[in-house]
Amino acid sequence: MQERYRTVAREGVHEIEINRSRFLCTLAPAATEQEAQDVIQRVRKEHPTATHNCFAYVIGADGGVQKASDDGEPGGTAGVPMLQMLLRREIRYAVAVVTRYYGGVKLGAGGLIRAYGGAVGEALDALGTVTRQRFRLVTVTVDHQRAGKLENDLRATGRAVREVRYAEAVTIELGLPDADVDAFRDWLADTTAGTAALELGGEAYQDA
Repeated sequence: MQERYRTVAREGVHEIEINRSRFLCTLAPAATEQEAQDVIQRVRKEHPTATHNCFAYVIGADGGVQKASDDGEPGGTAGVPMLQMLLRREIRYAVAVVTRYYGGVKLGAGGLIRAYGGAVGEALDALGTVTRQRFRLVTVTVDHQRAGKLENDLRATGRAVREVRYAEAVTIELGLPDADVDAFRDWLADTTAGTAALELGGEAYQDA
């Protein structure tokens, strides 16, 4: 698995104009290919009179799923440069849709490639990106007497506490880099005098 990946910080739209043609780039995070397709369909419905709605998306921390469409533009002048821009910026789990309203001036193949790739690049700059780091999910179970201090200690040492649940005992879920698990186990035993239980869960990604 990839240790980290970069994705779009938030969904949004960025517009540029080139030779009277309007290019509106919609960028959105997409956890699955279906989510990406849903964004594409929604944009098409929002812009039914647009000349083209070209798209590109990359799904998977390793970029395992990659799709692009020129949507009627000359082959290789729209979807591919959009996809190349996402890959060049190392963007994953994201979809870009560039809606074009033709302004009456032909841009030529080179102009189209620069316009579509540039629209995605400018949108990434405008909307921002976030890096997500792979973590091991860890659940700590501790008695109520020690829970408050332990939670404070965890936050004070910069641990990524995800959830705290109070029942007969208190369970604290957090994310740790794999390399930190053994050291954390020792720290937890020292901090709680060996009274806390530690359970390793699956893997997930969260903001680095």
